[in-house]
Amino acid sequence: MRVIVTGGAGFIGSALVRHLVLEQGYEVLNVDKLTYAGNLASLRDVEGRANYRFLQADICDRAAMEQAVAGFRPDRIMHLAAESHVDRSITGAAEFIQTNVIGTFTLLEVARAYWSALDGAAKEAFRFLHVSTDEVYGSLGDEGLFREDTPYDPSSPYSASKAGSDHLAKAWHRTYGLPVVVSNCSNNYGPYHFPEKLIPLTILNALAGRSLPVYGKGENVRDWLYVEDHARALDLIIARGRPGETYNVGGRNERRNIDVVRRICAVLDELVPAPAPRESLIAFVTDRPGHDARYAIDATRLETELGWRAAEDFDSGIAKTVRWYLDSEWWWGPLRDRYDGQRLGLMATAK
Repeated sequence: MRVIVTGGAGFIGSALVRHLVLEQGYEVLNVDKLTYAGNLASLRDVEGRANYRFLQADICDRAAMEQAVAGFRPDRIMHLAAESHVDRSITGAAEFIQTNVIGTFTLLEVARAYWSALDGAAKEAFRFLHVSTDEVYGSLGDEGLFREDTPYDPSSPYSASKAGSDHLAKAWHRTYGLPVVVSNCSNNYGPYHFPEKLIPLTILNALAGRSLPVYGKGENVRDWLYVEDHARALDLIIARGRPGETYNVGGRNERRNIDVVRRICAVLDELVPAPAPRESLIAFVTDRPGHDARYAIDATRLETELGWRAAEDFDSGIAKTVRWYLDSEWWWGPLRDRYDGQRLGLMATAK
């Protein structure tokens, strides 16, 4: 099995690459631009493996993508490359439109040309997986879950760009017959997560005795998914999912943001006791513009059709995650030199 993974040096992408190379033994070509969130240190375990290759390239560069696909001749393309941080999209939307929309369009066109030239069994077996987010669905009230048929209602430049790329992927299936499958996942967490996101930021700030910023009153709810469970789901979706369909991936682990932060503090207090409970470091800050109230995924289709189950619940997954960060300053230490926990996504006040 030969698989191209785009964005394989990112958080979810690197987990997927490790799964495909180490657990499945697939031949993998990792294509990544290496933006601020791309980190080859996350792939230390696969470096030098005979079944792993890396290509630094931009998915918006059509010539580079054509050369990569023609040279590697994949059986599958798993597309994860994206700008992904909502806060950054608020003050820098252009990069999100370029990478997430134009980059996806470019990759779909390259894949379509390659697939159209295949014959027989190779053409029949080829699959393109477009990996997206539950944020395209907008915000839920206190009840209900996001289903695959939930109408799109994006709130941020990030989620709007991902919604656009989802529509492109579906259209390339409907118009051209390209065997595309789409997945939409809930919030991921786990090892190798860039420290601008809530969970790693909280872990590292709490370790350093620094303020733990929580937006608004911390009542926004997210459905948390351990990243290695997600990697297994993606492998299953591209192997057995039906072209043209969407599969939602969620951990069935809803938590308020304030409860996530408090749980991290409790785990750290147990593992690395401090003079005072780390919960005392929590500081409520001005809410994010357009901050969706609640996300929650209905993963029934994935569970019943494909037989997937999350191996980790939130408590087991967060304990593993905290322990990994305690043991892995070699990975996150250099990143703190580039991003040291500052607030992102603030807009200048209108005068």
